[in-house]
Amino acid sequence: MVLNRTTGGVSDAAFPELPSLLHPGDCLVLNDTRVVPARLSATRADTGGHAEIFLLRQLSDTEWKVLLRPGKYCRPGTALSLAEGFTAVVLEGLGSGRAVVAFGPSQRVHRLQSEVGTVPLPPYIKRPPDKTDTDRYQTVYACNGSAVAAPTAGLHFTVDMLSTLAAAGVNHCYLTLNVGPGTFEPLRHEKLADNSLDPEEYHVPSESLALLAETRRTGGRIVAVGTTAARVLESIRIHDAGPLYGETSLFIFPPYSFTNLDVLITNFHLPGSSLIALVAAFAGLDTVMSAYRRAVAGGYRFYSYGDAMIVV
Repeated sequence: MVLNRTTGGVSDAAFPELPSLLHPGDCLVLNDTRVVPARLSATRADTGGHAEIFLLRQLSDTEWKVLLRPGKYCRPGTALSLAEGFTAVVLEGLGSGRAVVAFGPSQRVHRLQSEVGTVPLPPYIKRPPDKTDTDRYQTVYACNGSAVAAPTAGLHFTVDMLSTLAAAGVNHCYLTLNVGPGTFEPLRHEKLADNSLDPEEYHVPSESLALLAETRRTGGRIVAVGTTAARVLESIRIHDAGPLYGETSLFIFPPYSFTNLDVLITNFHLPGSSLIALVAAFAGLDTVMSAYRRAVAGGYRFYSYGDAMIVV
């Protein structure tokens, strides 16, 4: 779908038509984070009940910030058994199912991930992940970082598409945002300003900043591929020398004045999410809701493996 945020006009297009919708001198911004097999199955040592450890961030050699299920029963001191004799102990509850967990000092968590971990598909995909998801739930340019969710707007791109765009004079650059589960969780409070997002780590290379600054100087448009790239763009100054490393918990919702974003390529998102709030801030709430109604009527596919929309 093509949405003009100035006129509110909507038209249908196929993704291979993207080169005709962009201009020579435009610059695509791609989040090159890679989804890791962060979901580990566990057993509670005290009851034998099933538990799940969802790795979020490594804090030290032995400690990790995790999402636990069932969180309310895995209190500090709870021991968890994993595959191959691995064990873990809950050290601290952080609220909302999050906790700090210690793994044994000689245990290799990354090895456990690679051997028995599974890709954390979004909760609305009602099936267990399989081997195909390890590749399908990645962008073709995924190579850095450790995300627990894919920057799904990038799933539409192929190597051939990026080559075609480059031949047409459309540049591209990369940044990394390690996407966490909070990005895709529903907003908990009716008033948007009462909501917040978990901080997520980002990295923007110096060469990407240089290309973005050159794009702005020469009148090209900065095109975010996905809301994750958009959030990083709005969290930085593109004229800094870099490289930039940091965290962002930026929650964008209407009204918001964008600084570095001119065009957005994004999927169709869950209602009540921070993602649709960002799109509404960029294009206008009424405009986006009208486009979504047309998408529903037209049979567009929503969410991670769904269709795309470009907002110009």
